[in-house]
Amino acid sequence: MASAMASAMSTIPDGEGMKVVVGISGGVDSAVAALLLKRRGYAVSGLFMKNWEDDDDGEYCSTRQDLIDAAAACDRIGIDLDAVNFSREYKARVFADFLREYEAGRTPNPDILCNAEIKFRCFLDHAMNLGAARIATGHYARVRAWESDGRREYQLLKAEDGTKDQSYFLCRLSQAQLAKSLFPLGALYKREVRRIAAEAGLCVADKKDSTGICFIGERPFREFLMRYLPARPGEIRSLDDGRVLGEHRGLMYHTIGQRKGLGIGGIRERQDETGEHDAWYVAGKDVAANVLYVVQGRDHPALLKERLAALDLNWIAGRAPRMHWVYSARPRYRAPDMPCEIDALDSERAEIVFAQPQWALAPGQSVVIYESTVCLGGGIIA
Repeated sequence: MASAMASAMSTIPDGEGMKVVVGISGGVDSAVAALLLKRRGYAVSGLFMKNWEDDDDGEYCSTRQDLIDAAAACDRIGIDLDAVNFSREYKARVFADFLREYEAGRTPNPDILCNAEIKFRCFLDHAMNLGAARIATGHYARVRAWESDGRREYQLLKAEDGTKDQSYFLCRLSQAQLAKSLFPLGALYKREVRRIAAEAGLCVADKKDSTGICFIGERPFREFLMRYLPARPGEIRSLDDGRVLGEHRGLMYHTIGQRKGLGIGGIRERQDETGEHDAWYVAGKDVAANVLYVVQGRDHPALLKERLAALDLNWIAGRAPRMHWVYSARPRYRAPDMPCEIDALDSERAEIVFAQPQWALAPGQSVVIYESTVCLGGGIIA
């Protein structure tokens, strides 16, 4: 336990009374981040962000309980807690984009946009107006400042805990945002964070981590989306021969590589090596014709791609990486880093080639580029 605490404290610079506002979510990670900063000598206060108001009734949205837990944790730590409502900004900057992307047949990642536009823009601006020198969050990531070509540069690094690393979700941050950000948990493993919380008597020490998209929670995804995007049924066709196999309720309810929920499980024509019938997988969408294309078998060539195009690029250093250099890329959060190189690059578009084919690359998702432990940035899969 002592070694975990020492490891965490050694990576946090001395506070010397510096004012820092910590984004307190009501979970264990942000509470321990605040605790560690206070112990390091910072003048810490907490800020609870309310980013969603629709149907905040407690069944699926946990905002009320989270605020109660945040207040209890801050009281135990001995810091003040304020609350701010960013729901209007969230709807305009994050949720509107989320709906546009799904309507266009893509699969967006709103958590990445939330970090760039809300947690490290609205929250950062609010904290600076309160007189803070820095903001901090409970993200599992690290920031390193170093000198490059005579100027100070801030790098975003992976967390020590590879199973919890959240640098993927921070890929759209800028130099200005990183310069004002602290990630106290970057050198810790999740089990150590929970031990620190328990030792400090924090009520959130054993609280279950939140999962999924924040405004959807545990509710059925299709049910939620239908409230904002009306169903538009269309044909499900075989990509190989064009035969109509069934009907979908809307292209927005499906993503590349999806197996469940297609309603065509009774159509069996191909068998695998064990004699079992192969399942059908989503392989493509024709938005104009409202057709969902499927293929049979997880190993179908249509689901494997050696290259992708990325748009809406963001490079954390403020400059693009070199082409034809060996990097690694993560085309979805839970995917392992895969060796790749950037084959073509301009201000609008990057062509990324993988060392081996990648399965079910989904337009709208983010591809994030790394050089060893350094997150260089990335873009949206086109």
